[in-house]
Amino acid sequence: MSFTPIELGASAIFAIAVLHTFCTGYFEALAKKSPRHAGLWHLLGEVEIVFGFWAAILVIFISLYVDLNTAKDFLNKRNFTEPLFVFAIMIVAGTKPILYISTQILHLLAHALQSALRIRSAPVLYFLTLGATPLLGSFITEPAAMTLAAFLLRDLVYRHKCSKALLFGTLGVLFVNISIGGTLTNFAAPPVLMVASTWEWGSAFMFTNFGLKSCIAIFINALAATLLFHRQLIEPNTDKKEARVPLTVILMHLLFLAGVVVFAHDPIIFMWILLFFIGYTTAYPKHQTPLVLKEALLVGFFLGGLVVLGALQGWWLKPILEMMSPTAVFYGSLALTALTDNAALTYLGSLVTGTSPEFKLALVGGAVAGGGLTVIANAPNPAGIAILRQHFPNGAVSALYLLLAALPPTFVAILAYGLL
Repeated sequence: MSFTPIELGASAIFAIAVLHTFCTGYFEALAKKSPRHAGLWHLLGEVEIVFGFWAAILVIFISLYVDLNTAKDFLNKRNFTEPLFVFAIMIVAGTKPILYISTQILHLLAHALQSALRIRSAPVLYFLTLGATPLLGSFITEPAAMTLAAFLLRDLVYRHKCSKALLFGTLGVLFVNISIGGTLTNFAAPPVLMVASTWEWGSAFMFTNFGLKSCIAIFINALAATLLFHRQLIEPNTDKKEARVPLTVILMHLLFLAGVVVFAHDPIIFMWILLFFIGYTTAYPKHQTPLVLKEALLVGFFLGGLVVLGALQGWWLKPILEMMSPTAVFYGSLALTALTDNAALTYLGSLVTGTSPEFKLALVGGAVAGGGLTVIANAPNPAGIAILRQHFPNGAVSALYLLLAALPPTFVAILAYGLL
């Protein structure tokens, strides 16, 4: 296992960044104890800031160790399409017309189930949000599905007084279900997208090998969470009539959303669409709410930092994957996903030559199954954190509690992929 001083330094900085994600709650507590420097502690307590901050440290390190031109060349060779796409899709998917039509559809489905089963509407809505919305990730992409689900859960659950179990239990199921919910097709989940072309995996192949298993795991996770927390769920306020959004406005927003999704791999085009979309919402503000620009920028910053830091981790990740059996690859990739973005992990795995079909399936299966264990495990996770974080104690999401909450639904995904 050979490495350069730059790679070794990058891995050390990456390890510190991962540790930092587990300490955000500590920095938020420091902000309350030390008002004089509260701004600094709040900054370091923002989980979305972590990887962007330490990526800047890495660039400074390369500049000092070699020179500034080398650092600039390193940055220019990185691919920032995914951070830009998540930034764009969060803004478009998090608008009032998109959330309005999504809520209306869920309410219609919930009413049908409620009438058939004769139960309260809140548990039905909760189940559908955790069970149906993640499956949209296979069609409108995982970041868009995460944005929709997080906003829906914000209104249904997080805006009310919640127990810590409900806060983190819901988040753990959401993250795991979103991660495996994008596996019905070959173009929507980042870890699948990284290998689909190289390994010639089509959507039919994905549905046959992952899709049905993922659907079963998502159903079990959503049902288990609903049965566990149904007594804590508060009925939505039906007396408050939400202003209707005209169909033409909804169609325009859906058109913009479709445009961003279709051109997800062409940043010049989807960023142009985004700018046009921002202009449209400014010109017709009556049926709009403020765009989630701050949250989207923070998430883009987070993922951009992960791209920079993750680029120099191949020297230790790739050899580890090469020496593993398919079974070991599944559990190894599941564990490694908690420490690095699962798309980066599958990309490195695709560089390993002469691998068997079993190896490939195990690598992707482990990567998506472990996508809910940490904030950095799956690209859409920071989007969910950005939308829901303010409803957690001290405005910080504990990495330890998230890990513990995600373990049961992750175990369900493991069983689904291993036994079915």
